Amino acid sequence: MAVPSFVRALIIMVLVMAAVGLQAQQSPTFVERASVPDFSKVEIKITRLTDDFYTLEGLGGTRQGGTVSVLIGPDGVLLVDSQFAPLTERLVAAIKTISNKSIRFLINTHVHADHTGGNENFAKLGALIFSRDQLRARLQHPAPGPDGSPGKPAPESAWPVVTYDGPVTIHVNGEDVHLIPIRSAHTDGDTLVSFPGHDILAVGDYFRSTGYPYVDLNNGGSLEGLLAGLDETIERAGPTTKIIPGHGPIVGRAALVAQREMVLAVRDRVAALVSQGKSLDDVIAAKPTASFDAHVPQSAETAERFIRWLYNTEHGCLGMMFESLSAANEGSSCSSRCRRLRCP
Repeated sequence: MAVPSFVRALIIMVLVMAAVGLQAQQSPTFVERASVPDFSKVEIKITRLTDDFYTLEGLGGTRQGGTVSVLIGPDGVLLVDSQFAPLTERLVAAIKTISNKSIRFLINTHVHADHTGGNENFAKLGALIFSRDQLRARLQHPAPGPDGSPGKPAPESAWPVVTYDGPVTIHVNGEDVHLIPIRSAHTDGDTLVSFPGHDILAVGDYFRSTGYPYVDLNNGGSLEGLLAGLDETIERAGPTTKIIPGHGPIVGRAALVAQREMVLAVRDRVAALVSQGKSLDDVIAAKPTASFDAHVPQSAETAERFIRWLYNTEHGCLGMMFESLSAANEGSSCSSRCRRLRCP
């Protein structure tokens, strides 16, 4: 059945209005950005998971950064993520308390500075850096900030040396370390790092056990990719698997399942409000996360940011609604991405 011309015109008008308002609604206050950090009081907490596997976390100060995973053994030290640059000396000191071997390998899970900031320092110590192709490209050519300000490229010595866009395995310390691309989830350069011999998964920031999840739309993240990444991780996790998030305590498989269900539930609430023509302020005021807030650590600090990127994602679905109407006019069905996101 043909789509009436006035319907097409209405959809185009809505899309234009959404595009005009989108940048203003993505306030930089709620995008992952650094305030003026204070690293002077940050201490490194060492957590032993096994005799040869540890995590390092920053505690105290105003910017603690992401969790670092550490595999040690006769072949040297392998790290997952490099934290903020000013914390490198403290990280190295902590590593020396558990291994006298050199730091040989460093894997970046995604591009944010609390996971890649120490790259240059660790490269100078001899570490070979691995990442997705997209991550290296973003270090070289960072996206503009939400306010349009140009990004500052990372120094060349911080760029990953080995890049990939398919599965890669590093054979080290008796472990087959699998680097598994997670496409366009938290960012467009995410990696799941699997240590099958240890039954450990290090996931970066597409899963967090503290605060609501966050998709960096400015760096290629997407709701669809986040859900796919959670699905992939849930499928790989067993009943005793330890999952190391980019931020927050180590958890098991059930926590990922619960977060996926929560994301879908809040997404549906936001989508319903958007379909009613509600503004961003209206949606925030409706508190679509309210039933989950008591169960999410740091919910007060992260709920509004979560709602904002869901709102902006749902506005993006308006484009797919037009695509779906056009496809219906041609006898085709809605796109798989549209169905996945349940667009109006």
